[in-house]
Amino acid sequence: MTKEYNESDWKVLRQLHPVALDRLCARILKEITATCADTGRTSHQRYLDVFALVRRRDQDVAIAFNDMRRSRMVERVMAIKRLGLLTDEEFGRFSDEMRLIVNDFLAHAALT
Repeated sequence: MTKEYNESDWKVLRQLHPVALDRLCARILKEITATCADTGRTSHQRYLDVFALVRRRDQDVAIAFNDMRRSRMVERVMAIKRLGLLTDEEFGRFSDEMRLIVNDFLAHAALT
């Protein structure tokens, strides 16, 4: 996606990036805590579960938050929105064009 998007969208993403990243990390830490607290599994099984969880969730972190460049802005917003890391008010801060692109993509992705 090489199109230049609205400067205001870039500013919004830069402001929301650390907020959304913190939300995802908190979610992951809760999942790790719940996995560790599962006394019905051995310590080794829980360790393996935590290891697998971190590997899986690290992919979410990478897709949504790594390589923050303007040329990747739409992809980052899509990933952050797909993960449910933005409130309606926060998502509403993006331009109409950005919201339309993201919502159309996510609606199409849900159908496939």
